[in-house]
Amino acid sequence: MAESMSNIVSRPRLGISSCLLGKPVRFDGGHKRNNYVTGTLSEYFDFVSFCPEQAIGLPTPRKPIRLINNAGGADVRAVEVRDYSLEYTQQLDDYARSVTPEMSGFSGYIVKKDSPSCGMERVKVYGKENSPPDKRGVGIYTARLMAQRPDLPIEEEGRLTDPRLRENFVTRVFTMFRWQALLSEGLTRAGLIEFHTRHKFLLLAHDETAYRELGRLLSDLSVKAVAADLDSFAAEYLRLLMVGLRRLARPGKHANVLMHVMGYVKNHLTSDEKAEMLEHIEAHRKNLVPVIVPITLLNHFLRKYPNDYIAGQYYLEPHPRELMLRNGI
Repeated sequence: MAESMSNIVSRPRLGISSCLLGKPVRFDGGHKRNNYVTGTLSEYFDFVSFCPEQAIGLPTPRKPIRLINNAGGADVRAVEVRDYSLEYTQQLDDYARSVTPEMSGFSGYIVKKDSPSCGMERVKVYGKENSPPDKRGVGIYTARLMAQRPDLPIEEEGRLTDPRLRENFVTRVFTMFRWQALLSEGLTRAGLIEFHTRHKFLLLAHDETAYRELGRLLSDLSVKAVAADLDSFAAEYLRLLMVGLRRLARPGKHANVLMHVMGYVKNHLTSDEKAEMLEHIEAHRKNLVPVIVPITLLNHFLRKYPNDYIAGQYYLEPHPRELMLRNGI
């Protein structure tokens, strides 16, 4: 069940599977404490823990549950492993529906991989007796959560071991956090345009199609149209933004953005400085150096030749540099 949440939000607040924080709530009375979550991310995020199986009244310890699909199609159910007549599908779905309103201020959520209640992908779904499980399932609780909050960044703790997936998730979390700060200040047309302007290159590094689509959306933004239904417009903007940011930023995309950004300062650079910048960008394009190498050099040149527009771009620092998330991608 959920813990109490503070009304004061000074940093991103995330939902999380309770077992990942070291709480003994699993079916065997144990936990799955994740050291990266508790030792690193906890310095930057506030966590609110949930255990849906415990919340619907199952004891700890308890008989394990699994996903089954004996009928085929989309009829996936959560049942007790040794007694399929004991089903918890509806209870888990109802619980997810009931707690989703509590998550309006959440900037993300970390779920337990492989869990029949919390797994985000590749959860085992068992069919007929003696047939191998199909690893294409989604935990019942998380499936409902994703349906209710498609804009919310959600990731499994197991996938956070991948440097590129980890950086992508944290980027989305901090982008959502900045969006929530914008809403808390009172959404305006000018505020929305400024938010988009500062996130343009970050989005371009992930998904050029979304970048162009949101550009067209903002260009059609008239004062009259926004005044009529600004909230609906903002909801559609956020949906498209989060869809775009879910795409991974690969070296080729980063290199293209860095070339674009370099164009704003190239007239100030000496011939040697241009050559050095291009060399670092090309090295990253070939995946020879992490993206932090050309970005660090670019920041050096921006200090030497200031440009307010580029300095305000979240692409240069979408999350705290102390997390060192770009050192390995």
